[in-house]
Amino acid sequence: MLVIRRDLVDAMVAHARRDHPDEACGQIAGPEGSDRPERIIEMENAERSPTFYRFDAAEQLKVYREMQANDEEAVVIYHSHTATEAYPSRTDIKFANEPQAHYVLVSTRDPIEYELRSYRIVDGVVTEEPVKIIES
Repeated sequence: MLVIRRDLVDAMVAHARRDHPDEACGQIAGPEGSDRPERIIEMENAERSPTFYRFDAAEQLKVYREMQANDEEAVVIYHSHTATEAYPSRTDIKFANEPQAHYVLVSTRDPIEYELRSYRIVDGVVTEEPVKIIES
């Protein structure tokens, strides 16, 4: 189960809305080994695409070095789907390489409502997990 604060959910959704119609992407860091998301890191979609996202390699290296210096790790890796449901695509599954992370998808296909779902993706196997949103 992903337990996440409302302000972090709101920040992911706001990022997804801002970048729409392109997919937004980012990470939420937390203390190493804790599974507790605490600090959102909005990243650039190097593809600038409505159907695909890719972290910029230089930005990703900088983010990972910063997390390492702060004894943090990527607890959540998120991105948006702009025209489809919040379910990992074949490409999302192929590039999922952080087995400890929660992969969160935000669908912005509806201009008013959003859909947010979380998954574990390990060795190509997708498992949806419950999301519990708590107040800050």
